[in-house]
Amino acid sequence: MQVVVVGSGAREHALAWKLARSPILTELHAAPGNPGIAELGRCHPVRAEDADGLLGLAVTLEADLVVVGPEAPLVAGVADELRRNGIAVFGPSADAARIEGSKSFAKEVMDAAGVPTAATLSVARPPCVVKADGLASGKGVFVCHTADELDEALRAVTRLGGAVVIEELLEGREVSLFAICDGRRAVAFGSAQDYKRIGTGDTGPNTGGMGAYSPVPWFADEQELVEQIHQPVVDELARRGTAFVGCLFAGLMLTESGPRVLEFNARFGDPETQVLMPRIDGDLLELLTAAAHGDLAGVASPLNGDAAVTVVVAGPDYPARSDYAGAAIDGLDDAAATGAVVFHGGTAVRDGRLVTNGGRILSVTATAGTVASARERAYAAVQMISFDGAQHRTDIGAAIDG
Repeated sequence: MQVVVVGSGAREHALAWKLARSPILTELHAAPGNPGIAELGRCHPVRAEDADGLLGLAVTLEADLVVVGPEAPLVAGVADELRRNGIAVFGPSADAARIEGSKSFAKEVMDAAGVPTAATLSVARPPCVVKADGLASGKGVFVCHTADELDEALRAVTRLGGAVVIEELLEGREVSLFAICDGRRAVAFGSAQDYKRIGTGDTGPNTGGMGAYSPVPWFADEQELVEQIHQPVVDELARRGTAFVGCLFAGLMLTESGPRVLEFNARFGDPETQVLMPRIDGDLLELLTAAAHGDLAGVASPLNGDAAVTVVVAGPDYPARSDYAGAAIDGLDDAAATGAVVFHGGTAVRDGRLVTNGGRILSVTATAGTVASARERAYAAVQMISFDGAQHRTDIGAAIDG
């Protein structure tokens, strides 16, 4: 099979890394890809949001499957353009991707589907949560305990533009739960815990994610929760004529009164994908192809019992800036020699040297029998990597014994 992965981040590198191991893969392509993906297949200078360019590339390559990684091209309708021209796509249509692209639309769908979520508030008053209604690269959610925090959140979300959603502040344990969907069915694809804030101990501003671990030892019954949370949303979208094909990612808060949805995303998570891919038994390409063709009947979760931990290494000014470019990166071979996998998030090659080119530069992932052991291996690999101004959290998975 000829496969095109759309995107250029560590999530897409992780997907490409697993797809490259498929026995049915003929050739792997990426648009635009990154230096890490270039070691696995061919990268093409086509932007992820360029629907016409992606269509031309897919037709030229006679692509059998296009896997869309980021949310922005999905919300913009890239999958629709490809499907209209006979290209199989793993990723939802623009209408179905509104489950991530609009918080208010997601609320409407959840209400219709009977899926529990945080209540919408008519007045902004602490404690509450302030959200940008549209896409914000993981940085559009503000938890407000005080009036000062609320004022700052409203200013920040106003700068992002678009509508604002105010919700009740839920208390409990947060977890990410994934499902692979074929338009009718939702199959559990594992859980993960990610770390949003920049600083150790959950300090500082929110980011796109500074690390993750999987599985979540205190979280069980993944398929049962997928049937309660994801399947009703898939059913409701299908009823509206907008079948969801792709990865449906629920951010859940496990409260004393049961699970509540914080948000839905219409794609694999980042950095969660970096801990899910190494845990897959079997052929990811076969699974995604079956979903793209509406045929997940009889498929069960493909994840094994191993644990994985990812630590994100970011640039010095992240998340205020995501354009840290030109600093030479050293130690990747030494990190790989420890048994870890280093996924490229924001890198480039200049004059034959690997350099920084973004905000979250690398995702360092290790596996083991337990989260604690995987964490130890991941941090050992992180210590091998260096570039000017590198920063990372030191507490990813630290409170987990299993």
